[in-house]
Amino acid sequence: MKVVITGGGGFLGSHLCEALLRRGDTVWCLDNFCTGEPHNVAHLRANPRFRLVHGDVTTAFDIPGPVHAVAHLASPASPPDYHRLPLETLSVGSRGTENALRLALRHGARFVLASTSEVYGDPETHPQPEDYWGNVNPVGPRSVYDEAKRYAEALSMAYRRSLGVDVGVIRIFNTYGPRMRPYDGRVVSTFIRQALAGGPLSVYGNGSQTRSFCYVDDLVRGITAMIDHRDLSGPVNLGNPAEHTILELAELVLRITGSRSRIENLPLPVDDPTRRRPVITRAREQLGWEPHVPVEEGLRHTAAWFTARFRPQPEPEPHPLRDPHPARPHPVEA
Repeated sequence: MKVVITGGGGFLGSHLCEALLRRGDTVWCLDNFCTGEPHNVAHLRANPRFRLVHGDVTTAFDIPGPVHAVAHLASPASPPDYHRLPLETLSVGSRGTENALRLALRHGARFVLASTSEVYGDPETHPQPEDYWGNVNPVGPRSVYDEAKRYAEALSMAYRRSLGVDVGVIRIFNTYGPRMRPYDGRVVSTFIRQALAGGPLSVYGNGSQTRSFCYVDDLVRGITAMIDHRDLSGPVNLGNPAEHTILELAELVLRITGSRSRIENLPLPVDDPTRRRPVITRAREQLGWEPHVPVEEGLRHTAAWFTARFRPQPEPEPHPLRDPHPARPHPVEA
């Protein structure tokens, strides 16, 4: 197939590019690198089936045909990024999604939207099935990302119902692995970075809030299965149903890295979800997918990647609107 991946230069997008090339597909990667990194895909540029397009999905674009699938992954996806880029986040969820949908419409291509577990907000139903409508604050500090993705889902389904686009929606839960940016503000990268630097691990609240962590290789298998499963609209949760508290994660990172860093408790950010765990029955039954990599194994791979590449630097000064506690970066992962 020929697959267009928006946001293909990001953490997740670059792994998807690799996986599709590995199985013989042709991949066109579109990215403006506002949060992605060119070096994530630099090793792919010698592949004759890979094309890198430096562009912005919020501007109308076309790709020469035929195009068989469009995977729309473009968006800032961590709190520091979408608080730093609030208007851009809303734009890529609205105009960007529509431009990607129009590309799929023109070519009769399968369209897969990478949505997020953030559409469930701070859930009152636990664990979260796809038919749960969520508990989202539409005007809070996290709303630019939550509402952008909720709108993107609604727009995608409208294109499916009104124009017949073969749309599929996946809701991605916390994903981690190699190529995460050390200062991206996600909890796994933050804890590993802090542990390797010997600084305190920033645990917000008492650490009892939970997340479900899925290793990137597992997640990419799920996205690929959704690309291949024509006429499955979803939404389909993709994530690891093994639930861990943030404190458990911090302690596991300390054990894996051998760090002597201490754990520092800080006040909870506004609207921080208390619990997050996916119901993946649809993924199992309709995609034949479930995660295989245990969190400890995945964290070892991730920590080894960071150890080989990370050089401690001074902690960045956070944007005042991004972080209510300016002394520390925000660790909560989208």
